[in-house]
Amino acid sequence: MESQYKKICLVIHSLQAGGMERVMSEIANYFSKKNHVKVHLVLYGKERDIFYNISPAISIHKPSFSFNERWRAVATVKTILFVRKEIKKIKPDTVLSMGEYWNSLVLLATMGLGIPVFVSDRSQPDKSLGRIHNLLRKKLYPFAKGVIAQTDKAKEIFTKQYRHENITVIGNPIKLFAESPSYERENIVLTVGRLINSKHHDMLIKMFAAINKPGWKLMIIGYDHLKQKNQQRLQQLIDKLNVNQSVELLGKKNNVEEYYFKSKIFAFTSSSEGFPNVIGEAMSAGLPVISFDCVAGPSEMIVNDETGCLIPLFDYKQFEEKLSLLMSDDLLREKMGARGRTAIQRFNAENIGEQFYNFILS
Repeated sequence: MESQYKKICLVIHSLQAGGMERVMSEIANYFSKKNHVKVHLVLYGKERDIFYNISPAISIHKPSFSFNERWRAVATVKTILFVRKEIKKIKPDTVLSMGEYWNSLVLLATMGLGIPVFVSDRSQPDKSLGRIHNLLRKKLYPFAKGVIAQTDKAKEIFTKQYRHENITVIGNPIKLFAESPSYERENIVLTVGRLINSKHHDMLIKMFAAINKPGWKLMIIGYDHLKQKNQQRLQQLIDKLNVNQSVELLGKKNNVEEYYFKSKIFAFTSSSEGFPNVIGEAMSAGLPVISFDCVAGPSEMIVNDETGCLIPLFDYKQFEEKLSLLMSDDLLREKMGARGRTAIQRFNAENIGEQFYNFILS
């Protein structure tokens, strides 16, 4: 009988390629492996294609209507009503919602249902989402049963913002790779991330060009996002700097693991993060990571000068110097990579999944 099961309802706007979406898919699959758990996943956003592998044991709920941007307000109300109707029908023991822009929608949809709802923001914790979204979060988050922060810094910020008494810190499950892949490392500096302004790929290209170390390549995996059309702009910069032979824009890749293991350094120039999965994945593959120490995320994974390099935000001079050092020092790269690989194991999917499970069913 289904009544013998714990019913968990996971709610998210998208399961397309992205860090938050990958985390939700990992957690959903982990929950579904428990014998006494039935997992329902409500997917309510504009795009309903699923990029990640989802266990067939998970029941997926999608709206039958499309989200009409021309009638955005009407479509939003229809979406709220859909989420409410599905959750009432599922009658879950607990609900977990992810997404700083969308958690408020889920809290509105579940008002008065008497079902515990847990929310998790997945972006830079002090990031303003605009006047309306900031106000919605301030008013609605106190109604959540609990709030999940990705880092200690995020918890500190959320405690002041929301004055909530039940905030916990749970990092992301990191994809951990096998120890002995059959790839030979090449002189590659790798970065992975959507081509958006806050990733500052243009500055990474400029620093790499300035270092001008023969035999090395910079490979950028990522695709245009948020209608910013950065791929064309970045290609124009590559042409202007005359580094077409050493800098490659690779677009979207399904075999990112191969590039982690072919590379020697992972460079991350993002200035706005919640908990960057790609840093953890790079460390799992044994890469030394050089990253800006933005508000939350990198410092939770990297111990400066031991498992990688943390650079003060926007200190491009120091970033360039450290990157040049790593490109020149084989032994330093190997030591940092090995230490990082060991340190990142604590973020394995089972450990993180169990922390989520215990919190949302407490």
